[in-house]
Amino acid sequence: MKKNKQIKFPAPLFVALMTLLTEMTVHIWVGGELLTGRILAVAIFGLGLGCLLGFLTSLIPLKAQKWFAAVVVFLLLVVYLGEYFMNDAYQCFMSPATIFNSAGNVATDFASVIVSTLLRSLWRIGLLLLPLVLFLIFTRPVRCCWKIRAIFGAGAVTLYLLGFCVVQWAATDASVLTDAYNFDSAVRCFGMSPAFTLELTRGSAEKEEQDFVIPELAPVQTEPAAVVTEPDDVDATEVEETVPPTEPPKVYGYNALDLDFAALADAENSKTIAKIHRYVDSLTPSMENDFTGLFEGKNLIFITAEAFSAEVLDPELTPTLYRLANEGIKFTDYYQPLWGGSTSTGEYSNLTGLVAHNGTASMKEANQQDMFLTIGNQLRKLGYFSAAYHNHSYTYYDRHETHTAIGYDTFMGMRNGMEQGVKNRWPESDLEMMEFTVEQYIDKQPFSIYYMTVSGHCLYKPTGNSMSSKNYDAVDHLEASSTVKSYYACQLELEYAMTYLVNALEEAGIADDTVIVLGTDHYPYGLENSSTWDNTEDYVKELYGYKYANCIERDHSALIIWSGCIEDMDLVVDTPVYSLDILPTISNLFGVEYDSRLLVGRDVFSDAEPLALWPNYCWKTDKGTYDATKKQFTPVEGAEIPEGYVEYISSIVLNKITYSKSVGNNNYYNYVVAALKAQE
Repeated sequence: MKKNKQIKFPAPLFVALMTLLTEMTVHIWVGGELLTGRILAVAIFGLGLGCLLGFLTSLIPLKAQKWFAAVVVFLLLVVYLGEYFMNDAYQCFMSPATIFNSAGNVATDFASVIVSTLLRSLWRIGLLLLPLVLFLIFTRPVRCCWKIRAIFGAGAVTLYLLGFCVVQWAATDASVLTDAYNFDSAVRCFGMSPAFTLELTRGSAEKEEQDFVIPELAPVQTEPAAVVTEPDDVDATEVEETVPPTEPPKVYGYNALDLDFAALADAENSKTIAKIHRYVDSLTPSMENDFTGLFEGKNLIFITAEAFSAEVLDPELTPTLYRLANEGIKFTDYYQPLWGGSTSTGEYSNLTGLVAHNGTASMKEANQQDMFLTIGNQLRKLGYFSAAYHNHSYTYYDRHETHTAIGYDTFMGMRNGMEQGVKNRWPESDLEMMEFTVEQYIDKQPFSIYYMTVSGHCLYKPTGNSMSSKNYDAVDHLEASSTVKSYYACQLELEYAMTYLVNALEEAGIADDTVIVLGTDHYPYGLENSSTWDNTEDYVKELYGYKYANCIERDHSALIIWSGCIEDMDLVVDTPVYSLDILPTISNLFGVEYDSRLLVGRDVFSDAEPLALWPNYCWKTDKGTYDATKKQFTPVEGAEIPEGYVEYISSIVLNKITYSKSVGNNNYYNYVVAALKAQE
């Protein structure tokens, strides 16, 4: 019996074609805007990587070449499919550092989700594996001469250069290659090949000298103010008698440390640190104001609530959360950007006032420097009793190390104490955590407490999620899908936890002496149309009541800053506010000494201009919104827009993101703390 004849097929060519096929297939699966420039860039860069891998394959001896090619293609599929599933779950492509930092936790805690996702996506896996199987069965390699190798090598270089030319020609995404780079945007615009290349090359480059743009803005032309004069027939003495004397205006100081950053820059040996010093020196610190010290000496309970959203607030369904949001400081235009990762990046932004520059690794890297500006560290220096709590694994995202570094003397989670009061189920109960922990600090005033909740975590199904199952009957009357009802059911556990907390504070007589700050980590991405979360529809649209058009609409949320002492003050903030504003705002309210120039956000009661920014360089101010992915500015109706305004704000956004990266990559706060100690 004769053997089936195998087809001669060059292994390097197979590798090149499979790289192109995989790149294009994943790009199409992800969806989004299939712009001509982007499709061309993805195809060219994909084929460029294919030629590079093909060249390397051609150098392997003929006997091993076929299997080497198979291994290369298989690893390529693992990486590309892994990133596809990451985006499917978290609506964000994750950098290698983020994946390596989170892989162990995800693999152990979400094993069942991973298995079910793979099972539902077998057709995708099979579709990309099929050519590899056919290649192994039906082909045999062909010897490559140096001429062929040269073609592959030259092709890789030529195609990469051509790809960069196409990006410049298309113009829309050119800045993503340079100033506006972030991994997620790079993948969406150019494909994974250049994104990984940029990530590897920029990782070391960003630790070198950082460049900051000094923005300029043309002034708005306004009508001159009316000049008020006294009538000639009014006697000056009469005016003096009828006008009551006025008190001299209160003089406020700056929210700034007693440091000369220009002098520090001149004396600094490191050019990189000197540049950061000069950037900080170029900024104008915000002013203290009528709200400075409003909460001085009070207790603080700071909460990051899993997947919490503004839609949860309802006077009947969640009366306690509704009360706290509407009778504390009321924020009408609040945002929690998706910072390029999952829960950890949201926590990082809330707690540090900085952009999460390196995905979920950002918080872990914070251990390498003195995060002296966090409110936890600020209050700990003042002698506050401090503790942090989480009702899931205490080692998840290395919180047992990171949270003590950012200001809390102890950190308790499941498996290092929390299991004594919280049942081991998924997700665990916020109410049980509150019932177990409040008694640990309520009589130890002043106290500074931090909670990271978990009851609001997806999957959002009536069964398979302990919080959805527990509270589903309470939301079954709502006119919504079972998935959205399940989301509300999960958030009800947070409502019950907050009800218990507020009641405990009021019974202890310290509600007026305690401040509750509650924000979220990210929007409820578990409601997206996603095979990972077993959603066949866009349930975010159902929850919001509209289909979001960009990240700004997607990431709207709610922020709570409440104390019993301000319930009758009717405080409203109607300008754009986002998660990076939390730290400077509560630092000012608690009257602690800090430097507003060292934080990216602003004290919302200060004279600083309102600005919310996103990691893809989109932004919103009180004058309008800018979608950087489309280079489209939408002004607020009636707003006066100065000439060059978009470029001016975009430069500020670029500087703030660059500054955050500089702090993380260069441990910049260590230099500031050293300078402060040198002055003592």
